[in-house]
Amino acid sequence: MNLPLVNEVVEAVLYEGYILYPYRPTAKKNRQRFTFGRVYPHDYSVAQNGAEPFVMRTQCLLSGKEETRLEVSVRFLHVTSRQILSFREPQLELPTSLSAAAFEVVPELRVDDQSFLTWQEAVEREVDVDPQTIKQMAGTKCRVPFQFPAEEQLEQIKDRHGSIVGSVRRRKEQLDGEILCEIEVESGLFRIAVEIVNRSSVPETELENQDAVLLRTLASTHTVLHAEEGEFVSLMDPPDSRRQLAAACKNQGTWPVLVGDESAGDRTTMLSSPIILYDYPKIAAESPGELFDGTEIDEILTLRVMTMTDAEKEEVRQSDPRARRILERTESLPEDQLLKMHGVVRELRSFDEDIFGNDRRLEEAELNGVMLRPGDRVKIRPRSRADIMDIALAGKIAAIEAIEQDAEGRIHFALVLDDDPGKDLGYMRLPGHRFFYTVDEVEPVPKTS
Repeated sequence: MNLPLVNEVVEAVLYEGYILYPYRPTAKKNRQRFTFGRVYPHDYSVAQNGAEPFVMRTQCLLSGKEETRLEVSVRFLHVTSRQILSFREPQLELPTSLSAAAFEVVPELRVDDQSFLTWQEAVEREVDVDPQTIKQMAGTKCRVPFQFPAEEQLEQIKDRHGSIVGSVRRRKEQLDGEILCEIEVESGLFRIAVEIVNRSSVPETELENQDAVLLRTLASTHTVLHAEEGEFVSLMDPPDSRRQLAAACKNQGTWPVLVGDESAGDRTTMLSSPIILYDYPKIAAESPGELFDGTEIDEILTLRVMTMTDAEKEEVRQSDPRARRILERTESLPEDQLLKMHGVVRELRSFDEDIFGNDRRLEEAELNGVMLRPGDRVKIRPRSRADIMDIALAGKIAAIEAIEQDAEGRIHFALVLDDDPGKDLGYMRLPGHRFFYTVDEVEPVPKTS
């Protein structure tokens, strides 16, 4: 097993959707989090008449022999409540026990030049089933119970005078569950089943409280299966002789795919993911780090982070350590790394052979009696088109990178936006950072002395 390659993918699945752009707690997108791979408490599932599952089930096929060793690892996030307590009176020492009358829970506490926000964090959890041979596991149901106890931690918040004016209270509820493994022999293959069951208790008074339920839910749950001296069968593209057996595998809330080194034909490891993936998923080599949103493009998200206001960036810094690392990485991102995200660049050159061609590039063009040249600035006023990009760019200020004439004699301005963090790419004539508008779709911006 190529462990680093597998762990890269597993880590991405574990934190997919953990926090989304614009990476701020006040953003509507981040009011509902940990949406993938939820295994709810049994009590809550019953109260919802089974609409929300308390079991996640993986079933897949393994080709091997009785001596083949199977490893099973279940991973998930244990959601942590981070509350900000504002003391009604400053304290000299943090009380060992807090009276409800002494504080109030607030969404935000501003202390001097720092802001403390109520939020939800998460702790990674892993439960391993002891490696066993197929012979040891076949015909029996292996049961592995697990428990993660409730915890509460207090962290003091001091002002510049040293007085304790508040506290960060992190609280985890107890999680109880079990992993059930079973192996059956069918048509010369081993059919492996792994169930993850959430037995955590929820007080009846909190069954309607979504935050209370989430604290007792296994989030981003997934299973990793590894076989020594055995090979898993792809459920996405099984051999014709095994297609019927593969189709009979029953998976609930998850989908197993092969992970590892595809070029080496590695079939020893399966990732059963709550996010539907293809066999051998990979993290793009050009990606500078986690952004928690696999449906977006790294370059777009990075450029958006660069355009945040100082106030927005400060909220990101105070919200979550992982969000803060995104901001810090983006702010220190070297230019060559940004270029890599734009695509795999095999050769850097000025694109003289672009859509118009060198022979149709002009030195200047007249607009309402004003001669415009490359380097002059204009305001975009789309007229002939009405797509979403025109609406977004209307009124934007841009510099003329080039003046082109098409085969029909129409003049076009190649524009690079002033506020585009990736405008250097535009001046290199890379796609996505130059916008073309005709003479009647721009107006000159007066030059300042």
